[in-house]
Amino acid sequence: MPFNILTQTRFHIITLGCPKNTVDSGDVKLLLESSGFIHTEINDADFILINTCCFIDKAKEESINEILSAVINKQSYQRVVVFGCLTQRYRDEILNEIPEIDAIFGVAEGEQILQYLQQSARNTNPKKTIFLPSNKVMSYEYIKIADGCDRACTFCVIPSIRGRFRSIHKDRILKKVLDALEKGIKEIILIGQDITEYGKDLNNYRLVDLLNDITAIDADFRLRLMYLNPTGIDDNLIDIVAKNDKIIKYLDIPMQHSEDRLLRLMGRRGSRKEYLKLIRNIRKKIPGVTLRTTFIVGFPTETQEDFNSLIDFIEEVRFDRVGTFEFSPQENTKAYNLKGQVPKRLKVERYDTLMGVQAEISYEKNKEYIGRIYDAVVDDIDENSILARLDSQAPEIDGATIIDLRNEVMPFDIQIGSRIKVKIKDCYEYDLLASIVKSDVKDAHP
Repeated sequence: MPFNILTQTRFHIITLGCPKNTVDSGDVKLLLESSGFIHTEINDADFILINTCCFIDKAKEESINEILSAVINKQSYQRVVVFGCLTQRYRDEILNEIPEIDAIFGVAEGEQILQYLQQSARNTNPKKTIFLPSNKVMSYEYIKIADGCDRACTFCVIPSIRGRFRSIHKDRILKKVLDALEKGIKEIILIGQDITEYGKDLNNYRLVDLLNDITAIDADFRLRLMYLNPTGIDDNLIDIVAKNDKIIKYLDIPMQHSEDRLLRLMGRRGSRKEYLKLIRNIRKKIPGVTLRTTFIVGFPTETQEDFNSLIDFIEEVRFDRVGTFEFSPQENTKAYNLKGQVPKRLKVERYDTLMGVQAEISYEKNKEYIGRIYDAVVDDIDENSILARLDSQAPEIDGATIIDLRNEVMPFDIQIGSRIKVKIKDCYEYDLLASIVKSDVKDAHP
């Protein structure tokens, strides 16, 4: 039998940016593994793959720094492969600035990455010791249900990078859900640029239909919805979230601003009045719902009065979770050349002010948890602590529920993915401190 070098060739993926990039990296990883490559730790990899982001300047800087670190520290046998949003936009510039990169690809070029690795593996001399990967068990999995975007937000480069909105066929989504459940995953997170648009390019099959089909699967799991444009949320969607026990009562609704004039400049639909009406409707129909949103501060022409009104809006609504970005002008967007650019100093000041206001709101809301018992899912365990999450805490972007094991003994076998009951003892601005309640546990991973 001829020697197959691919069975010894290892790769490692570094993922930067949003959960959509996490899904893309997962697709590339699956493609490479199904073709005989082995995923491993970075120091043992023959190929280092970096999935980049360029949504804002900080994301660009992080991606560039990660690339530089990889090419500087790589061993003689290692090759650095860069792909994703940043390279989709700045392929030539990056190659000119960092010629040590061995290969560069854009978005949705997994097959091309595979071909490059296959060709390179036959012409390289990877280490001969086969190193088995240590795949970390996860309690959740992101599943992308659509790609691209048709909305015309003036600050966003995503449509020019990822193209027009495209729904992923339900059969592919359902298969990914079943595959995740087979692995023991207990929380499925549906993502896309705007999942409220799902199905608009399909024949009479929309997001509510998809949610019905997913939750009809006979298995123990929960479903979380991320990235819902406020103007795309209708009563049908609110009703299914309210009534379906498998759907977590948590909605991520990026609003970007509260003031009508700035929303128009941003290319956003909706208004302050409509947003307030939507929030009241959601909270009326879904008692106890967790609401998360994001805002942009320092958008061109934003006055102090506009910003003060945004703060008033936040204090009136009292969101459970808020993410904030300083406006970052992106080439080839309408907002890039808008007059009235806000000085960096003011953007930083407004960012700090907004996050300070939200920190107080978050702390006050977290204090309401103290003394109560909740279900939680376990994300990580070490000898001293358990990192868990309530339904009100989305992974990677929200706070966590921390259990200190140094002062208590685990009353039963707990694994990553287990659902446990916890009693909240104390809190910080974003994290909760808890103890384990002695009760039965549902294990995610047999």
